[in-house]
Amino acid sequence: MELIAATRVAKAQTRANEARPYAARITGVIEDLAKGGASANHPLLEAPEKVAKVAYVVIAGDRGLAGPYNSTVIRAAERELMARTADGLDYSLILIGKKARDYFTFRNYTVDAFYEGITDTPNYDSAREVAEFVSEQFIDGDIDQVILIFTEFVSIGTQKLAVRQFLPLESVETIADVGGGDAGSRAEFEFEPSADGVLESLLPRYVESRLFSALLDSSASEHANRQRAMKAATDNAEDLITKLGRQLSSARQAAITTEIMEIVGGAEALGGGDDDKNDAVAQILQTN
Repeated sequence: MELIAATRVAKAQTRANEARPYAARITGVIEDLAKGGASANHPLLEAPEKVAKVAYVVIAGDRGLAGPYNSTVIRAAERELMARTADGLDYSLILIGKKARDYFTFRNYTVDAFYEGITDTPNYDSAREVAEFVSEQFIDGDIDQVILIFTEFVSIGTQKLAVRQFLPLESVETIADVGGGDAGSRAEFEFEPSADGVLESLLPRYVESRLFSALLDSSASEHANRQRAMKAATDNAEDLITKLGRQLSSARQAAITTEIMEIVGGAEALGGGDDDKNDAVAQILQTN
Protein backbone atom coordinates (compact mmCIF):
# COMPACT_ATOMS: atom_id res chain seq x y z
CA MET A 1 0.00 0.00 0.00
CA GLU A 2 2.92 2.33 0.62
CA LEU A 3 4.27 1.72 -2.89
CA ILE A 4 0.83 2.16 -4.45
CA ALA A 5 0.28 5.42 -2.55
CA ALA A 6 3.72 6.67 -3.63
CA THR A 7 2.80 6.05 -7.27
CA ARG A 8 -0.59 7.71 -6.92
CA VAL A 9 0.69 10.78 -5.11
CA ALA A 10 3.14 11.39 -7.95
CA LYS A 11 0.32 11.18 -10.49
CA ALA A 12 -1.95 13.39 -8.37
CA GLN A 13 0.80 15.98 -8.02
CA THR A 14 1.30 15.97 -11.78
CA ARG A 15 -2.43 16.46 -12.38
CA ALA A 16 -2.54 19.33 -9.89
CA ASN A 17 0.40 21.01 -11.62
CA GLU A 18 -1.19 20.50 -15.03
CA ALA A 19 -4.43 22.16 -13.87
CA ARG A 20 -2.72 25.30 -12.59
CA PRO A 21 -2.17 26.91 -16.03
CA TYR A 22 -5.94 26.82 -16.67
CA ALA A 23 -6.67 28.46 -13.32
CA ALA A 24 -3.97 31.05 -13.98
CA ARG A 25 -5.30 31.78 -17.46
CA ILE A 26 -8.92 32.18 -16.37
CA THR A 27 -7.79 34.50 -13.56
CA GLY A 28 -5.72 36.40 -16.10
CA VAL A 29 -8.78 36.92 -18.31
CA ILE A 30 -10.70 38.26 -15.31
CA GLU A 31 -7.79 40.61 -14.72
CA ASP A 32 -8.01 41.77 -18.33
CA LEU A 33 -11.71 42.42 -17.84
CA ALA A 34 -11.06 44.33 -14.62
CA LYS A 35 -8.42 46.45 -16.32
CA GLY A 36 -10.95 47.13 -19.05
CA GLY A 37 -13.44 48.47 -16.55
CA ALA A 38 -15.83 45.52 -16.36
CA SER A 39 -18.07 45.59 -13.32
CA ALA A 40 -20.60 42.81 -13.61
CA ASN A 41 -23.45 42.58 -11.11
CA HIS A 42 -23.36 38.81 -11.04
CA PRO A 43 -25.28 37.00 -8.26
CA LEU A 44 -22.11 35.11 -7.34
CA LEU A 45 -20.52 38.43 -6.35
CA GLU A 46 -23.39 39.73 -4.24
CA ALA A 47 -22.94 39.40 -0.51
CA PRO A 48 -26.23 39.14 1.43
CA GLU A 49 -27.18 41.89 3.82
CA LYS A 50 -27.48 39.34 6.62
CA VAL A 51 -25.96 35.87 6.85
CA ALA A 52 -28.55 33.44 8.19
CA LYS A 53 -27.41 30.11 6.74
CA VAL A 54 -23.87 28.95 6.00
CA ALA A 55 -23.03 25.99 3.77
CA TYR A 56 -19.90 23.93 4.32
CA VAL A 57 -18.30 22.10 1.42
CA VAL A 58 -16.11 19.47 3.12
CA ILE A 59 -13.64 17.49 1.01
CA ALA A 60 -12.49 14.28 2.72
CA GLY A 61 -11.67 10.80 1.44
CA ASP A 62 -13.66 7.69 0.59
CA ARG A 63 -11.17 5.43 2.40
CA GLY A 64 -9.20 5.41 5.61
CA LEU A 65 -5.63 4.30 6.38
CA ALA A 66 -4.41 7.82 5.58
CA GLY A 67 -3.21 8.99 8.96
CA PRO A 68 -4.82 12.21 10.21
CA TYR A 69 -5.97 13.31 6.73
CA ASN A 70 -9.71 12.69 7.17
CA SER A 71 -9.98 13.52 10.86
CA THR A 72 -8.23 16.88 10.45
CA VAL A 73 -10.66 18.09 7.80
CA ILE A 74 -13.75 16.68 9.50
CA ARG A 75 -12.95 18.12 12.91
CA ALA A 76 -12.16 21.52 11.41
CA ALA A 77 -15.54 21.47 9.66
CA GLU A 78 -17.30 20.52 12.88
CA ARG A 79 -15.56 23.31 14.79
CA GLU A 80 -16.61 25.86 12.19
CA LEU A 81 -20.16 24.53 12.16
CA MET A 82 -20.49 24.54 15.95
CA ALA A 83 -19.08 28.06 16.18
CA ARG A 84 -21.60 29.39 13.64
CA THR A 85 -24.57 27.52 15.14
CA ALA A 86 -23.62 28.88 18.56
CA ASP A 87 -24.14 32.34 17.05
CA GLY A 88 -27.65 31.34 15.98
CA LEU A 89 -26.91 30.58 12.30
CA ASP A 90 -28.35 27.69 10.36
CA TYR A 91 -26.08 25.33 8.41
CA SER A 92 -25.97 23.18 5.30
CA LEU A 93 -23.54 20.32 4.79
CA ILE A 94 -22.28 19.43 1.32
CA LEU A 95 -19.93 16.50 1.78
CA ILE A 96 -17.43 14.95 -0.60
CA GLY A 97 -16.09 11.58 0.51
CA LYS A 98 -17.58 8.66 2.47
CA LYS A 99 -15.56 9.38 5.61
CA ALA A 100 -17.15 12.83 5.99
CA ARG A 101 -20.62 11.41 5.32
CA ASP A 102 -20.18 8.60 7.86
CA TYR A 103 -18.94 10.98 10.56
CA PHE A 104 -21.70 13.58 10.27
CA THR A 105 -24.59 11.15 9.73
CA PHE A 106 -23.47 9.10 12.74
CA ARG A 107 -23.71 12.27 14.85
CA ASN A 108 -27.15 13.13 13.45
CA TYR A 109 -26.15 16.17 11.43
CA THR A 110 -28.33 17.02 8.45
CA VAL A 111 -26.52 16.33 5.16
CA ASP A 112 -27.98 18.19 2.18
CA ALA A 113 -25.72 16.72 -0.50
CA PHE A 114 -23.17 13.93 -0.69
CA TYR A 115 -20.71 12.94 -3.43
CA GLU A 116 -18.52 9.85 -3.50
CA GLY A 117 -16.05 8.23 -5.87
CA ILE A 118 -14.40 11.48 -6.96
CA THR A 119 -11.70 12.04 -4.35
CA ASP A 120 -9.24 9.43 -5.59
CA THR A 121 -8.89 10.78 -9.13
CA PRO A 122 -10.98 13.95 -9.46
CA ASN A 123 -12.19 15.07 -12.87
CA TYR A 124 -13.53 18.39 -14.05
CA ASP A 125 -17.05 17.08 -14.66
CA SER A 126 -17.36 16.14 -11.00
CA ALA A 127 -16.11 19.57 -9.95
CA ARG A 128 -18.66 21.18 -12.29
CA GLU A 129 -21.50 19.11 -10.81
CA VAL A 130 -20.67 20.15 -7.24
CA ALA A 131 -20.02 23.77 -8.21
CA GLU A 132 -23.33 24.04 -10.06
CA PHE A 133 -25.25 22.65 -7.10
CA VAL A 134 -23.58 25.04 -4.66
CA SER A 135 -23.97 28.03 -7.00
CA GLU A 136 -27.67 27.33 -7.55
CA GLN A 137 -28.27 27.11 -3.81
CA PHE A 138 -26.46 30.41 -3.31
CA ILE A 139 -28.16 32.25 -6.19
CA ASP A 140 -31.62 31.02 -5.12
CA GLY A 141 -31.01 32.40 -1.64
CA ASP A 142 -31.18 29.04 0.13
CA ILE A 143 -27.73 29.70 1.58
CA ASP A 144 -26.03 33.02 2.25
CA GLN A 145 -22.39 31.98 2.47
CA VAL A 146 -20.29 29.00 1.42
CA ILE A 147 -17.15 27.85 3.25
CA LEU A 148 -14.77 25.42 1.54
CA ILE A 149 -12.77 23.11 3.83
CA PHE A 150 -10.06 20.91 2.32
CA THR A 151 -6.39 19.98 2.60
CA GLU A 152 -4.00 22.07 0.55
CA PHE A 153 -1.06 20.21 -0.99
CA VAL A 154 2.22 22.08 -0.53
CA SER A 155 4.73 19.26 -1.05
CA ILE A 156 5.12 15.53 -0.48
CA GLY A 157 6.01 16.17 3.15
CA THR A 158 3.77 19.17 3.82
CA GLN A 159 0.00 19.51 3.59
CA LYS A 160 -2.04 22.08 5.47
CA LEU A 161 -5.68 22.56 6.34
CA ALA A 162 -7.49 25.24 4.33
CA VAL A 163 -10.73 26.91 5.45
CA ARG A 164 -11.74 29.51 2.86
CA GLN A 165 -14.78 31.45 1.81
CA PHE A 166 -16.02 30.01 -1.47
CA LEU A 167 -19.12 32.14 -2.09
CA PRO A 168 -19.82 34.97 -2.49
CA LEU A 169 -16.79 35.57 -4.65
CA GLU A 170 -14.43 38.40 -4.02
CA SER A 171 -14.83 41.53 -6.09
CA VAL A 172 -13.51 41.46 -9.63
CA GLU A 173 -10.72 43.81 -8.61
CA THR A 174 -9.68 41.47 -5.78
CA ILE A 175 -9.64 38.46 -8.10
CA ALA A 176 -7.48 40.44 -10.51
CA ASP A 177 -5.06 41.52 -7.77
CA VAL A 178 -4.72 37.98 -6.43
CA GLY A 179 -4.20 36.65 -9.95
CA GLY A 180 -0.98 38.60 -10.36
CA GLY A 181 -1.15 38.55 -14.15
CA ASP A 182 0.38 40.99 -16.59
CA ALA A 183 -2.69 42.55 -18.17
CA GLY A 184 -1.21 46.00 -17.82
CA SER A 185 1.71 45.09 -20.06
CA ARG A 186 -0.45 43.81 -22.92
CA ALA A 187 -2.45 45.61 -25.50
CA GLU A 188 -6.06 46.37 -24.63
CA PHE A 189 -8.62 43.76 -25.59
CA GLU A 190 -12.01 44.23 -27.17
CA PHE A 191 -14.67 41.91 -25.79
CA GLU A 192 -17.83 40.83 -27.58
CA PRO A 193 -20.65 41.27 -26.84
CA SER A 194 -19.22 43.32 -23.94
CA ALA A 195 -16.71 43.07 -21.13
CA ASP A 196 -19.52 42.77 -18.60
CA GLY A 197 -21.20 40.02 -20.62
CA VAL A 198 -17.99 38.01 -20.90
CA LEU A 199 -17.34 38.43 -17.20
CA GLU A 200 -20.81 37.21 -16.27
CA SER A 201 -20.35 34.02 -18.29
CA LEU A 202 -16.79 33.55 -17.02
CA LEU A 203 -17.46 33.73 -13.28
CA PRO A 204 -19.21 30.31 -13.08
CA ARG A 205 -16.17 28.78 -14.82
CA TYR A 206 -13.98 30.49 -12.24
CA VAL A 207 -16.00 28.88 -9.43
CA GLU A 208 -15.61 25.47 -11.09
CA SER A 209 -11.86 25.90 -11.49
CA ARG A 210 -11.46 26.81 -7.81
CA LEU A 211 -13.33 23.73 -6.69
CA PHE A 212 -11.45 21.52 -9.15
CA SER A 213 -8.16 22.84 -7.81
CA ALA A 214 -9.29 22.05 -4.24
CA LEU A 215 -10.24 18.51 -5.27
CA LEU A 216 -6.85 17.94 -6.89
CA ASP A 217 -5.02 19.30 -3.85
CA SER A 218 -7.09 17.07 -1.56
CA SER A 219 -6.40 13.99 -3.69
CA ALA A 220 -2.65 14.57 -3.66
CA SER A 221 -2.74 15.26 0.09
CA GLU A 222 -4.67 12.06 0.78
CA HIS A 223 -2.18 9.91 -1.13
CA ALA A 224 0.77 11.62 0.56
CA ASN A 225 -0.76 11.02 4.00
CA ARG A 226 -1.50 7.40 3.12
CA GLN A 227 2.08 6.85 1.97
CA ARG A 228 3.43 8.16 5.29
CA ALA A 229 0.89 6.17 7.31
CA MET A 230 1.70 2.92 5.50
CA LYS A 231 5.45 3.52 5.88
CA ALA A 232 4.95 4.01 9.62
CA ALA A 233 2.83 0.84 9.77
CA THR A 234 5.51 -1.13 7.91
CA ASP A 235 8.26 0.16 10.22
CA ASN A 236 6.19 -0.65 13.29
CA ALA A 237 5.49 -4.17 11.99
CA GLU A 238 9.19 -4.79 11.36
CA ASP A 239 10.06 -3.55 14.86
CA LEU A 240 7.37 -5.80 16.33
CA ILE A 241 8.66 -8.83 14.40
CA THR A 242 12.19 -8.17 15.69
CA LYS A 243 10.97 -7.74 19.27
CA LEU A 244 8.81 -10.88 19.21
CA GLY A 245 11.61 -12.85 17.55
CA ARG A 246 13.97 -11.92 20.35
CA GLN A 247 11.37 -12.86 22.96
CA LEU A 248 10.84 -16.23 21.25
CA SER A 249 14.58 -16.91 21.15
CA SER A 250 14.93 -15.96 24.80
CA ALA A 251 12.05 -18.23 25.84
CA ARG A 252 13.43 -21.10 23.73
CA GLN A 253 16.88 -20.66 25.24
CA ALA A 254 15.44 -20.64 28.74
CA ALA A 255 13.46 -23.83 28.05
CA ILE A 256 16.56 -25.61 26.71
CA THR A 257 18.66 -24.56 29.70
CA THR A 258 15.98 -25.73 32.15
CA GLU A 259 15.66 -29.11 30.44
CA ILE A 260 19.44 -29.62 30.46
CA MET A 261 19.66 -28.80 34.13
CA GLU A 262 16.83 -31.22 34.92
CA ILE A 263 18.50 -34.10 33.03
CA VAL A 264 21.91 -33.39 34.55
CA GLY A 265 20.35 -33.27 38.00
CA GLY A 266 18.50 -36.55 37.36
CA ALA A 267 21.65 -38.27 36.10
CA GLU A 268 23.57 -37.18 39.18
CA ALA A 269 20.78 -38.47 41.42
CA LEU A 270 20.89 -41.87 39.69
CA GLY A 271 24.68 -41.96 39.92
CA GLY A 272 25.27 -41.78 36.14
CA GLY A 273 28.68 -40.96 34.76
CA ASP A 274 29.83 -37.97 32.77
CA ASP A 275 29.40 -39.87 29.51
CA ASP A 276 25.70 -40.40 30.20
CA LYS A 277 25.27 -36.71 31.03
CA ASN A 278 27.02 -35.63 27.84
CA ASP A 279 24.95 -37.98 25.70
CA ALA A 280 21.72 -36.64 27.23
CA VAL A 281 22.74 -32.99 26.70
CA ALA A 282 23.75 -33.71 23.10
CA GLN A 283 20.40 -35.37 22.43
CA ILE A 284 18.51 -32.32 23.82
CA LEU A 285 20.54 -29.89 21.74
CA GLN A 286 20.02 -31.98 18.62
CA THR A 287 16.28 -32.15 19.20
CA ASN A 288 15.94 -28.36 19.69
